[in-house]
Amino acid sequence: MPKGGKRGSHKGRMRTYTSPEEIDAQMKAEKERKEEAEGVEAAAPNDVAEEKLPASGSEDSDDDDSMRKRTGTEGMIEIENPNRISQKSKKVTQIELDEPRQLSRREREEIEKQRAKERYMKLHLAGKTDQAKADLARLAIIRKQREDAAKKKDEEKKAKVAASAATRGINSLTLK
Repeated sequence: MPKGGKRGSHKGRMRTYTSPEEIDAQMKAEKERKEEAEGVEAAAPNDVAEEKLPASGSEDSDDDDSMRKRTGTEGMIEIENPNRISQKSKKVTQIELDEPRQLSRREREEIEKQRAKERYMKLHLAGKTDQAKADLARLAIIRKQREDAAKKKDEEKKAKVAASAATRGINSLTLK
């Protein structure tokens, strides 16, 4: 896509295109700059290491800090911020799982709420809560009503059968 986007620049200029030769020239120039910078950086640490005497392992870590490139005022003034703590990642083996973790108030309340709900459900299933007693009474009433309705239906069927049998008997007598 050309520089300036689809609509062109807001100043009314024409679009300019970078030729492939220019892009190749820019890439080569960047590579040369990087190689020169790496060559200078590679030579400098070797010279510093030759001048120093062999030291203990704890001082070697200080050397690494001094070797890194400092920018801004960091290079001019040595400042040590006591509040700045470097982040150290812990390995899984270092994490202590033995000591009990303190729960937050919300976590504690949530656990208590779950336990109370489980306790209520156990009592409800056993039929010991007021709601369970009311449900059981309602179910007993419904069962009684259904039984009465079934009995009434049976009686009506029997009555119908008897009535139909009686009418058949009358019909058979009249035909003879």
